[in-house]
Amino acid sequence: MNRRATKATGSTKAAGATLHGVVIAAHGRHYLVAPDGGGAHLQCFPRGKKSEVAVGDRVEYQSTSADQGVIVAIGERRNLLYRSDQFKSKLFAANLDQLLIVLATEPHFSEDLLGRALVAAEANDLKPLIVLNKIDVEAALPLARQRLERYRALGYTVLELSVKGRPDEARATLAEHLHGHQTILLGQSGMGKSTLVNLLIPDAEAATREISTALNSGRHTTTFTRLYMLPDDGSKSGGSKSGGALIDSPGFQEFGLYHLTEGMLERAFPEFRPLLAHCRFYNCHHLHEPGCAILEAVDDGRIAPERQALYAQLMHEISQVVR
Repeated sequence: MNRRATKATGSTKAAGATLHGVVIAAHGRHYLVAPDGGGAHLQCFPRGKKSEVAVGDRVEYQSTSADQGVIVAIGERRNLLYRSDQFKSKLFAANLDQLLIVLATEPHFSEDLLGRALVAAEANDLKPLIVLNKIDVEAALPLARQRLERYRALGYTVLELSVKGRPDEARATLAEHLHGHQTILLGQSGMGKSTLVNLLIPDAEAATREISTALNSGRHTTTFTRLYMLPDDGSKSGGSKSGGALIDSPGFQEFGLYHLTEGMLERAFPEFRPLLAHCRFYNCHHLHEPGCAILEAVDDGRIAPERQALYAQLMHEISQVVR
């Protein structure tokens, strides 16, 4: 696809003309597209019955009216983040740089979901960022820190914030990591994800209402993936660098990775990678084979047993066959 911006002038908006834009929201088969060069957003639908469009996609579309259009082509993607099981898949977003996982001192966060999100990030060459929110809840802080220690030891960045209690400090810390990047935000309900979005995007609630109306013809929609442009910071790179974008995805309670191959899965655990060439058998599955370097590292404490257990669970899931 020609990635140069196409000016949305009156002549190019003529019915049948091919235009370019970015998908900024998705709900079912309804997509909201921001035209290159600015202008009003359009509600677009994919051509044909099958829909493979994701938020963050660059698309070619043709307008069918002043505020509607049809998507005719999807541009080349750098990556596509999605979850899947043996029955279905759900697209999260495309063309990402980072995956930001929001956790909290309370309520108790799911380490299984954290581990799966990190595997998805590694498999898609995304930089993972872990946010531990609500650090002002001091009674719950030591346990949360203890649970995250193994991830710090693996080299993952953990940002400790109090989005409500210390908003200015939280905003400054997040801006430093998010500026100039396209970042997807994931988090369970109750972790403070919506508060974080409202902190970074001052008009997020108004924008969400506007997107909801545009996506679903006026019917209120609360669960849809949407992209917000981050404010540009003129102090960075002389003001020449984009502020980046934040993609908010509905709270997730499961994260299936059925689409990963065994090779992708074993390489998505950074502590496994240096040992993969040292197993006795070249086709070792790292589950129960003799001479497995991964299992030996679990036995002597170099790899946490919980991490190998997550790998074994994911291996079990990707081996399931629909009958």
